Amino acid sequence: MKRVGIIGLGLIGGSLAKAYKRTPGISVLGNDLDKSIVEFAKIAEAIDGELTDDELQNCDCILLAIYPQSVINWVSEKAELLAGITVIDCAGTKGRVCAELFPIAKAHRFTFVGGHPMAGLHQSGFKFSREDLFDGEPMVIVPPVHDDIQLFDDITTLLKPVGFGRISVTTAAEHDEIIAFASQMPHIISNAFVKSPTAPRHKGYSAGSYRDLSRVARLDPDMWTELFLENKEFLLAEFNYFIDAAEKYRDALQNGNSKKLRELLADGSRIKREVDGP
Repeated sequence: MKRVGIIGLGLIGGSLAKAYKRTPGISVLGNDLDKSIVEFAKIAEAIDGELTDDELQNCDCILLAIYPQSVINWVSEKAELLAGITVIDCAGTKGRVCAELFPIAKAHRFTFVGGHPMAGLHQSGFKFSREDLFDGEPMVIVPPVHDDIQLFDDITTLLKPVGFGRISVTTAAEHDEIIAFASQMPHIISNAFVKSPTAPRHKGYSAGSYRDLSRVARLDPDMWTELFLENKEFLLAEFNYFIDAAEKYRDALQNGNSKKLRELLADGSRIKREVDGP
């Protein structure tokens, strides 16, 4: 691969750009709605120049580090310029993105692959981007077909410079179902947790447990609102599981039922060991 294009130069897009720039011989072009970020990325040597429509055909791969609706809009608008190129999105939900863009890609003879790099920080924006953000971390992809070994090899080659530790293949529905549990619910729980009236008095009392649970409460409300609504069916199912479980703990506390409370705690501890390993 000689040239990669990146749309969206925030935390994810900026980190992708810096990761590719580590590899000699790869040129990186980028674009962002905020043109000042494009100029800053040039100064920081994260990109070699701005990705324009005229440069699209010179790219081996284009990564879209933007919101789901923006992914759909960008690919739909640029479809006629993308023949022969592999386009990979990095949005947090895959259902509607893949359903709408797989047919467009087929009709215009380019490859669209749903993608989700599984790494991030509680900070956002290009200034927090790092070249090693994805080193050793998982990348989930949703290809248009699941029996094309050559396609998987090609995608793996295109993503290799980023440093992912593992690339997993799944369907859009499975991705969105799992991500509702593994990412979206933790963000909601964290964000709701810090609304306790006790929160302002935590300093001097809190340690690792507080930091772990509250870390992702500081989120981008615009992005997460779109992601939650895009995935509301799976997310509401996880909400119901969580509320049902939480009510059992509350009832045991309210009734002073130590036996039941211990059973619940032991059960949760057992499940954690089973799903994560020792």
